[in-house]
Amino acid sequence: MIVRFDTEAGTLKMHGDAAMRLLRLMGHSGTVPGAILAADLPASLEALRAGLASAETATPSAEIRAATPDEEQDDDEEREPPVDLRTRAVPFLAMLETAVKGKSGLMWDRG
Repeated sequence: MIVRFDTEAGTLKMHGDAAMRLLRLMGHSGTVPGAILAADLPASLEALRAGLASAETATPSAEIRAATPDEEQDDDEEREPPVDLRTRAVPFLAMLETAVKGKSGLMWDRG
């Protein structure tokens, strides 16, 4: 699933798993579709920053890197490391900061 985030400043699309984790860090249930009012967005942004700063948000490599039978055959092939949630959150944080400055709310839906 892809989640599309919209503010008055623009649109951002994100993979569903990462989007749900970020929404939960913001204090939202993660339901799709959803919205956060402009008045509530600064607090949600701060909750997200705090959640990302905690060590608990780091994705365990074993969770992402569990080998499947096909991957076991390709052990000689180099693999790129998984992208962590903090890195995936960078454009989302920028979008939220712009929305807060512009006093815009945030809406999301399947994208």
